[in-house]
Amino acid sequence: MLRVLKVEHNDSGSAAEVQDLIVLVGTRVRACRKGLGFSRQELSLRSGVSTRYLAQLESGLGNISIGLLKQISIALETPVASLISADAPQSSEEARLLQLYLAADASNRARVLQVLDPSTDAKSKATRICLIGLRGAGKSTLGALVAQDLDLPFIELNAQIEGKIGVPIGEIIALYGEDGYRQIEAETLDYLIEKHDKMILAVAGGIVSSAQTFERLLSNFHSVWIKARPAEHMDRVRAQGDLRPMAGNPQAMEQLRQILKARETRYEQAAYQLDTSGKKIQTSRSELKELLVTNNVARQL
Repeated sequence: MLRVLKVEHNDSGSAAEVQDLIVLVGTRVRACRKGLGFSRQELSLRSGVSTRYLAQLESGLGNISIGLLKQISIALETPVASLISADAPQSSEEARLLQLYLAADASNRARVLQVLDPSTDAKSKATRICLIGLRGAGKSTLGALVAQDLDLPFIELNAQIEGKIGVPIGEIIALYGEDGYRQIEAETLDYLIEKHDKMILAVAGGIVSSAQTFERLLSNFHSVWIKARPAEHMDRVRAQGDLRPMAGNPQAMEQLRQILKARETRYEQAAYQLDTSGKKIQTSRSELKELLVTNNVARQL
C-alpha cells in the first residue's frame, strides 16, 4: 500500500507537511526526468509546462496544481501516485529501473518478476514445461522420454493442431496461409494452458515468430531451449527419413544457420537451456530430467 504524505491546513504543523510534499514532488519529478535522460526543455515540450516553472518545481518552490502534475506524469510515463508517494523510488537509478520495467514487453516483465519473486513464477506456470528450439534438436524424443520419467503428459503442439483441423500442418498452411496457421497455433496453445497445469509440451521452432504467442508461452510455461549444432540438426532430420531439407538445395545448411541466427535471441529468452550436441539420447534425457528436478520445475518420482 502506498504511504502518501498527509496534508492538512488547520495548524502550523500542516504547513511544514505541505512544504515537505512540495519538496517531495519536485524531487520525484527531477529523479524521473533524469532517469529518462530528459532535459527540462524536453520535459517542457512533452508536458506543456514551462521550463521556468519546472525549475521552480524541482527546487521545491513550486506548489503545483493537480492538473499540471497530471500533465507532467503523462510526459514522464509515471503514475501521479509515484510522484507523491513517500515509498516511490528516490534515486534516478531506481526511477530509471521503474521506467524500463514499464516499457518492457510481457516476456521480459515476466523474467524480471521471476528473478525478484520466484513465487509468482510458480503460481502462473504450475508444472507446465515447454521445449523450444529448431527441428532436429530432440524436443519430441526427449519430451516423450522425460515425461515418462516424471509421470507427466507429453503433448506435441503441431499434433494437437492437426487433430483440431483434421489435416497435416503443410495443408493447413496451404489452406490458411502463414498468418492463419499462427492464429490456430495461438488458439491451440491457449486451450492447452486452460486444460493442463501439468505437461511437457514440444512446439515447432517457428513459434517464436509470433511475439504475442511466444510471450504467452514464456509467461505460462517453464521453458527450455533444446539446442544443438546446425549440422546435428540437419543430420537428425535426415536420420528420421526426411530428405527434404537437402533435396535439390545445396544452400540448405547455410539457410539453416541463418534461421538459427535469426531466432537465437528469442530462444535465449527461455528460462533454461540444454545443449544436446554430440550427446547420446540417454545422456540428454538424464540431463533434462536433472535440470527440471533441480530447479523445482518438476518432481522426481
